[in-house]
Amino acid sequence: MYIPKYFKVENVDGILDFVQKNSFGTIVTTKKGKPIATHLPLGLNKKGDDYYITGHMAYGNPQWRTFETCKDVLIMFQGPHAYISSSWYNQENVPTWNYQAVHVYGKAIILENDELIEDLTKMLEKYEGNRENPVLWDKLSTHLLEKELKGIVGFKIKVGEIQAAYKLSQNRNESDYINIISKLQNEGNSNSEQMAELMKNRM
Repeated sequence: MYIPKYFKVENVDGILDFVQKNSFGTIVTTKKGKPIATHLPLGLNKKGDDYYITGHMAYGNPQWRTFETCKDVLIMFQGPHAYISSSWYNQENVPTWNYQAVHVYGKAIILENDELIEDLTKMLEKYEGNRENPVLWDKLSTHLLEKELKGIVGFKIKVGEIQAAYKLSQNRNESDYINIISKLQNEGNSNSEQMAELMKNRM
């Protein structure tokens, strides 16, 4: 990923926190030289000193069969993004786009059945735990679980290289920066509002 120096992020703990909070990612591999991708909810787990991205996909999805032949898998995570009008600057310029993006590279390995069950249990706890009537692993029937497990393939990707770009108008002067936040807050859409909040928090 091309990252201008203004927008490069090197705080690993902060990046991993971003991945946890923006866990719906895109996995990219190649099949006979052609890029293929799948969009999935993913987990981030630490074992010893290593971090792993975990998840599962449908057995019928051919991408998991590329894991063995791909030296590295690319996983992309994205946060809020918003159009930035050049009319918001005090001087003539061109418009741009603010965003947060993280790329993670690593080798993918297929999960054993007990590892897959452990990962699915954690995922349900993460997304169902705060629900009024949580549907957790131990509340589902054995018959249903056995049937569903046959239809998916679990995987883990050992985190190797991490690249992160947070383009939040860091290269603008204070006056423009404050004005951009104000304009974003009044755009009337959630992405712009979230971007404004991110920019406010780094002041």
